[in-house]
Amino acid sequence: MVLFDQNTGMENPKLSRIQHAQSARIPTFSLYGETAVMGQEFLHIEEVESRSRIYQWEISPHLHHGLYQVLWVQRGAVDVALDGEVQSVTGPLAIVVPPGVVHGFRFAPGTDGWVLTLSAQFMLEGDFQAGGNAFRAVFASAAVVPMGEDSLNTERLHALLRNLAAEFSLPTSSSSPVTLWLARSVVWHLAQLRPLASDPVGSRRVRNRVLFTRFLMLIEQHFLEHWSLDAYADRMGMTTQRLNRLARDVQGHSALEVVHQRLTKEACRRLVYIAAPINHLASELGFDDPAYFSRFFKKRVGQTPLEFRSNRSGV
Repeated sequence: MVLFDQNTGMENPKLSRIQHAQSARIPTFSLYGETAVMGQEFLHIEEVESRSRIYQWEISPHLHHGLYQVLWVQRGAVDVALDGEVQSVTGPLAIVVPPGVVHGFRFAPGTDGWVLTLSAQFMLEGDFQAGGNAFRAVFASAAVVPMGEDSLNTERLHALLRNLAAEFSLPTSSSSPVTLWLARSVVWHLAQLRPLASDPVGSRRVRNRVLFTRFLMLIEQHFLEHWSLDAYADRMGMTTQRLNRLARDVQGHSALEVVHQRLTKEACRRLVYIAAPINHLASELGFDDPAYFSRFFKKRVGQTPLEFRSNRSGV
């Protein structure tokens, strides 16, 4: 099939090659060219040129499981392939890519912008209502979001991403809340430009992403209560089997594994940052039996809670 440039109406061999590449086996990455890790917690930002220059400014069609991307083009042109739909666009603009969407890019050399990659767990934690609504609005479907004449929002988004990249590069970024705040601000501003009501929400994949965001929001509210999967499924109006299928479709793991990931992360944080007896922390985390908490933690982390705390504190 020959594709034509939307602006000129002439045959565009570059776009045709992007389309042709999608007929081959689609690779799955974490970041482009890097092995995917299913269900990982993630936040990463880099300049467009830092990776695309290595690949001669062409990122071949690929997909991510459980990871969301915002590609920000401040200046320059890019051929964009989103699930078989190909177009040529010029910045300033944002391209939003939900998990499971096949996407590829061919940048004009020297294109200036940022690529923000993140997991929903990272974004929704502790801010499930506002974060969830913004996430639904931005990532209901893959799309190009042009800025047009909106210079104010263009300047705001570029400044947020530039500051986010600066914070991310600091040695203390992994323990700083600033990167998370700035990433949420990027999503929030994009949500104002792309209201949920205007998104095509009829497809199964879009519905599943919206439902999975609801599931993550419920986890944030109730994971310390050790809700059963039946309780989560009942609150969402579906069977446990349907909830498991939903989690595997979007995240690549069972629903219980998604819950346990969040509980394990909270345990790790408290062991490092709260100087309280492990038995006390186990109780705060909803474990009636400290011995069971130790077994749960060691199975998932490979260390006992005491070993983990000692290793992290340098003792």
